[in-house]
Amino acid sequence: MVKVYVDGACLGNPGPGGWAVLILEDDKEHIITGGAFFTTNNQMELEAVIQGLSVFKEPTEITIFCDSEYVIKGATEWLPNWKKRGYKTSDGKPVKNRELWERLDALLQKHKVSFKKVLAHSGDLFNEKVDQIAKKSAEKWKKNT
Repeated sequence: MVKVYVDGACLGNPGPGGWAVLILEDDKEHIITGGAFFTTNNQMELEAVIQGLSVFKEPTEITIFCDSEYVIKGATEWLPNWKKRGYKTSDGKPVKNRELWERLDALLQKHKVSFKKVLAHSGDLFNEKVDQIAKKSAEKWKKNT
């Protein structure tokens, strides 16, 4: 099983943002990062998961470690109902970040994915690492605006 730690950060919400992924596989660490000029924290959290899962070309068993309740609940609880309702919320409104949720859904269909909630700033070494990298990425995007 592969462990994937993810985090997103945004300077202002919306504003410049960054995301980071740390993949632990066979006792090796692989880090990828990116960002956007104008985004939200939730979009960066989702993008981190999408990018982390996109690394794997073959179906893989993956545990995502994430501190975003929005991402975890969205992927494990809300997404099936959104799909049934044509990406509408329970009160009939369009789901925010639909394109990202659709991209994530396709990856969730391909891989065997479980999510583990990590408390932000709780001392988890790998979570702290992706948090710092995501913030640095957001700073880079801010400087480039």
